[in-house]
Amino acid sequence: MQIQYNYANIESSDSLERHIAEQVDHHLGRFKDELTRIEVHLGDENSAKKSGAADKRCMMEARPEGLDPIAVEAHADQFEPAIHDAVGKLKRALASRLHRD
Repeated sequence: MQIQYNYANIESSDSLERHIAEQVDHHLGRFKDELTRIEVHLGDENSAKKSGAADKRCMMEARPEGLDPIAVEAHADQFEPAIHDAVGKLKRALASRLHRD
């Protein structure tokens, strides 16, 4: 399973990519044989302004083999909580779509 990173209004970050890879492996690892790719879109929605509440966005899209993509989105004040929320949502969506507990 490949992870593709996309950034909007922020610089790419090796530490964020490591954090995402760890979260994906821990929470979504059981689906790895059924997914071709996970796309992660990170963005700062208020980048031109001062920081605001829940202005960090993490959108994740899983691509199950032979099925339509599944996309989820989360917002938070920092990227780490947004990533954690998005991974949790994606885990639940994949479990539901792939009929797993």
